[in-house]
Amino acid sequence: MDVFCSVIVPMYNEEEVIEHTYTRLKQVMDCTGENYEIIFVNDGSRDRTEEIVKPISRSDPHVRLIQFSRNFGHQVAISAGMDYASGQSVVIIDADLQDPPEIILEMIDKWQEGYQVVYGRRLMRKGESVFKKVTAKLFYRVLGKLTQVDIPLDTGDFRLIDRQVCDVMKGLKEKNRFIRGLVGWAGFRQTSVEYVREERFAGVTKYPLRKMISFAADGITSFSHKPLKIASYIGVTLSLSSFVYLFVVLLQKWMELGTVPGWASIVAINLFFNGIVLMLLGVMGEYIGRIYDESKDRPLYIVREALGYHSRDNRSVESSYASEEMRDQIEGYVG
Repeated sequence: MDVFCSVIVPMYNEEEVIEHTYTRLKQVMDCTGENYEIIFVNDGSRDRTEEIVKPISRSDPHVRLIQFSRNFGHQVAISAGMDYASGQSVVIIDADLQDPPEIILEMIDKWQEGYQVVYGRRLMRKGESVFKKVTAKLFYRVLGKLTQVDIPLDTGDFRLIDRQVCDVMKGLKEKNRFIRGLVGWAGFRQTSVEYVREERFAGVTKYPLRKMISFAADGITSFSHKPLKIASYIGVTLSLSSFVYLFVVLLQKWMELGTVPGWASIVAINLFFNGIVLMLLGVMGEYIGRIYDESKDRPLYIVREALGYHSRDNRSVESSYASEEMRDQIEGYVG
């Protein structure tokens, strides 16, 4: 029987909430009256997440469990879920219950109307600091100015995509992935469903400031080369300013206008220009580092175990990002 909808749930240390997440997702998906699958992707959790989900995957024929060999990251976990998903529609939702599973039914309604991407638009973000809200808004507005890709404001990865869109995502090879940007880049007919984002049901956020900065860098560098152009503009501007300043200093000396010698101004100017140079080198380094990642051509992730896939005929589990040898290894782990 064909799978009507696949629900992808990336997990990292979600022992406090994962049972509640499963219960609510099951209640929602049972309401559809259709065949569905819930794909839990364990992204190298170090708590009891695996112990909790394993029995569920063995007792519930709708549940699949993909286990990574280590932590590969949230966006990679979503990508793995897409590789394994077999549904006509695919829903991405985090395990923390901030995005209400009940909204999935509204997304399915929109999909059945003919939309191929239905994303959740947040009207309000409960339980988040002012800093988080302000920086999130600033990031999406800056990203919108830097890129020509239409990435809707106030949205996350919570969305439904059509089978055709999922197949397109599987064919994209980027290592530093920004899923919502890739979906926007792909196009297709899109619409939104509005909702209020709740506080985390339990646990702590898996996106501290360090990861948020890295995530923002992935989003900007994946869809825009304007920072490199900005670096060029700044370099040209500073060079011209330096020549003008040099001319002024020489003019003062030639006209004997009484310049006051001193180290303070020299040191200040050197520090300023050296700081600018290092900043521009950092921008270029971000792009070069991503080129280096792509050139290694390693698989995006490694699967340690896959539970709930009972037959190769029922579902091919080979990774779109793995070499032939790695694919054989992954298939050997299917339980």
